[in-house]
Amino acid sequence: MKKILFIIILIVLSNCNLNKVNKTHGSLNLEKKQSKLQINISNKNDIIELLGPPSTKSQFDNNKWYYIERKVTNTSITTLGREKLIKNNILVLEISESGLLAKKEFLNMDKMEELQFSENMTEVDYKNKNFLYSFFNSIRQKINEPVKKAIAKNKKN
Repeated sequence: MKKILFIIILIVLSNCNLNKVNKTHGSLNLEKKQSKLQINISNKNDIIELLGPPSTKSQFDNNKWYYIERKVTNTSITTLGREKLIKNNILVLEISESGLLAKKEFLNMDKMEELQFSENMTEVDYKNKNFLYSFFNSIRQKINEPVKKAIAKNKKN
């Protein structure tokens, strides 16, 4: 029995990893790479050579490119391994018709804003019932009528 317990504990401990696992998505080292881009000097080829293809392009304007870098790590065992956001960088590049970099904007976690949601609730006015509402309501009552009779009959028995 002690050997089995020892083997189980050994397996559990051998699978535990004390090193934090970092998950990186998108372009790596986006902050350093974007500093090498110069407005009205860098062209599309320079951008693709430095950063690779964009993470996404604007659906409305193909001359607007987005590069995303996101880095997440696991927290300690006491927080049950929840993920903590380390980096969340976005680079927005606008390219002119001639293929040169016209504008660049680098957004990081410091520039992220908390969104405020409205606490107001929309109230539904059921007083103004139209013909269709009344019609479908009566059909629903007729469909549910046999069910109500069966439930009442079962309660008597």
